[in-house]
Amino acid sequence: MCLIARHLEDAGIPTVCLASALDIMQAGQAPRTVFVDYPLGHTTGRPSDPDNQKQIVRSALDALVSITTPGQIDTLPLVWSTDHTWRAEAVDPSKGDVRQPRDLTPRYQHEADRVLAEENASS
Repeated sequence: MCLIARHLEDAGIPTVCLASALDIMQAGQAPRTVFVDYPLGHTTGRPSDPDNQKQIVRSALDALVSITTPGQIDTLPLVWSTDHTWRAEAVDPSKGDVRQPRDLTPRYQHEADRVLAEENASS
């Protein structure tokens, strides 16, 4: 998403990324990002809560004008719930989350991808 946003911005098309994975957006450095501290899959708001959804979408659209520093990430002051157990459940493998832990180690689908990435990094 970040690479696409940067490509579109280079072509003169303003973008804003709406995300709930802060570390990924920090690493990807999209031109403009609005971060929502909600569970993955709920970036545009709580189910069956149109007011919350409208607030998030309006904030993202406003960011097209208000974010003037490339790479800036604005955090919306919204709370998914007062009970923060969703955070622990989101990364609990017994609850169905089988993703690898996030870190800064590059991962490649094929060995050739790793070789190409290393060659490009050294040039």
